[in-house]
Amino acid sequence: MLEGDLAFATEARLEPGCTIHVCTVCRRQREDLPEGYDQPGIGLAAALSERMAGSGIAVVPVECLAVCKRPCTVALTADGKWTYLIGDLDAGLHLDEIVGAAESFAASANGIVPWKERPVSFRKGVVARVPPLPRTQGSNE
Repeated sequence: MLEGDLAFATEARLEPGCTIHVCTVCRRQREDLPEGYDQPGIGLAAALSERMAGSGIAVVPVECLAVCKRPCTVALTADGKWTYLIGDLDAGLHLDEIVGAAESFAASANGIVPWKERPVSFRKGVVARVPPLPRTQGSNE
């Protein structure tokens, strides 16, 4: 478990307006580094956690979103809303766009943010849009 995972996971259980899941194991090729790669999701998760503190939007690092060829990847999720999986993000270039998209997603009724209101990185980076789970019978929502 990465340092801080427990704190992120605890925050997520407080029923946030939405949750940003950030893949922390994707490797981005970097010939300038001795290892030949970096793991940009680790920094993105930390930067988002700092920016979203107190916002009602949780940030949860995850070990894999299975989009290894498109690092860095996030998933926007919320109860009763469509889930978006977005790849090819960069913390240095897209942090403000990710924050804005998460705020729009959280404010939406069903998770669908109109195409023209999505940041360019989200328009180009969509990997998948997954429908919400059906409500169970007997749910008082």
